[in-house]
Amino acid sequence: MVNKANRGSIVAMKSPPGRVERRLAAILAADVAGYSRLMEADEEGTLAALRAVRRELADPKIAEHRGRIVKTTGDGLLAEFASVVDAARCAVEVQREMTERNASVPADKRIEFRIGIHQGDIIVEDGDIFGDGVNLAARLEGLADPGGICVSGRVHDDIAGRLDVGFEDLGEQQVKNISRPVRVFRAQLGTPRAAAETPALTLPDKPSLAVLPFQNMTGDAEQEYFVDGMVEEITTAIARLPSLFVIARNSAFTYKGKPVDVKQVAQELGVRYVLEGSVRKAGNRVRITGQLVDATTGTHIWADRFDGALDDIFELQDRVASSVAGAIEPKLRQSEIERASRKPTANLTAYDLYLRAFAQSYRYIEEGVTEAVVLARQALAIDPSYAPAAALVGRCRVLQRQQGWGALLGEDIAEACRLARQALEAERDDAETIWQAAWTLFLLAGEAAMAAAALDRALTLNPNAAHAWVTRGTIHAWRNQPEAAIEALERARRLSPFDPYTFFICALNIAFAHLAARRFGLAIEWADRTLHDQPRTVSAMRIKVAALAHLGRLDEARAELSRMLAIGPKLTIAGYREYARFLAPEVLELNVTGLRLAGLPE
Repeated sequence: MVNKANRGSIVAMKSPPGRVERRLAAILAADVAGYSRLMEADEEGTLAALRAVRRELADPKIAEHRGRIVKTTGDGLLAEFASVVDAARCAVEVQREMTERNASVPADKRIEFRIGIHQGDIIVEDGDIFGDGVNLAARLEGLADPGGICVSGRVHDDIAGRLDVGFEDLGEQQVKNISRPVRVFRAQLGTPRAAAETPALTLPDKPSLAVLPFQNMTGDAEQEYFVDGMVEEITTAIARLPSLFVIARNSAFTYKGKPVDVKQVAQELGVRYVLEGSVRKAGNRVRITGQLVDATTGTHIWADRFDGALDDIFELQDRVASSVAGAIEPKLRQSEIERASRKPTANLTAYDLYLRAFAQSYRYIEEGVTEAVVLARQALAIDPSYAPAAALVGRCRVLQRQQGWGALLGEDIAEACRLARQALEAERDDAETIWQAAWTLFLLAGEAAMAAAALDRALTLNPNAAHAWVTRGTIHAWRNQPEAAIEALERARRLSPFDPYTFFICALNIAFAHLAARRFGLAIEWADRTLHDQPRTVSAMRIKVAALAHLGRLDEARAELSRMLAIGPKLTIAGYREYARFLAPEVLELNVTGLRLAGLPE
């Protein structure tokens, strides 16, 4: 909804002088088709109808999909999303619901939006946004039909296969005030992708379960982290039972805030059972309700509620986990449930800070990870022996190093490794804590043997720990054990089929494993899958460059290297050797040889 009268001014805006904030974002621009005609015919009625649509549909949908309305301009609207998938899904849902709303409205009175979406670098100033990402989104919106959506080629590549909508390739289009042609795709909203395109996952050979996000019934949106933390604890307790197959938390949480059809969820995740619930919190009292559904039949096989004081919160979590597991598998012994219980700390303030830190860390943005470190340190100041908080600091430091989010000081790395060792010594029974500590010690200190032993312990405790499998697979790949790496990474993908982080890391390291095994064609294929999901991933580009060079496809390798250097102009052979110093020597030299053949500077 970008007002045509203002569209030119949006495109013409320049970056503010001096220091500016930049970030990558998905931009949704929309306006009302035929707005001037509608206003001329019925000014008050059009304004009232547009306000109703904004209030009842557009604004709530943008919020639901974690977007931010940057500004409105008469008939126009500009919104920013951290995820391009969220932006596209929001646009599709808005347009489909508008079609339903307009079904009974005369054609000359319909409010019909045109929407454009692009993903690119933006400049942020005083809450407003500028730059090519905004400009292109505005131009794409102008190409859309009334009730339609146009996206850039970059957006199309990132969302392909993730929405139930087809796309028509309109080819390269020359648009106003943009010097280069833009590849444009038109959403075919009436022709969703056939369900058959995504083969159904087969049920595991043991009872299988997904714990969906619980509803926050506290009446306070600020308590969302507490409710999510409760679900995390319940999921962890259930997942640690070796007789169950439990979907990882990050995949289950893709359904957060959405209407749920348990049969569809079960089919998409490949499980038999679905656990739903809610959490109420009033003062010092908590009520957890839950219901367990056999999704193959739609039968409710268990439902209960649990009341208690905040002081008994861990006991409440254990009671929920015990009841669910007992309902699924009556032969599970109570001793197994008790063994699977996790009592992270006796101090509820430290626990609350940890839950906030955990939630921030999984935003996977620089500000969130930085805030997670601060909160985890606060938890440790209250309870220095709190192993989950200690391990979380290390995982955040690893993310900061991998993503290049600021320069880590020597004392930061030393602290992360010290806390990781402390967590491994203090925590013997929690797979989540153990894998994070193991990954920290491997990537920041090169302690491969200790990390491998810790991961073995984690996966013995919880064979459903998807991120532990990811970590094990990654370490296998780096240590030149490609077959073991691929086996572990594929298992992680099955345990967490919808987690974008798991998908991305698994695809990247499967590519690396194939490179280590000198299966260069497969390495390129998996590197392309990673780049399809995250086009600016230097690690995937590096794998692709080396594989192409080893195949003798030097022109392609040099072209990919040019794209890589455009993102990281200071990349060198020496820098890569430092980053990858914990690789098996023969794998390191294989990579260096390929990069050198392609022309990476020394």
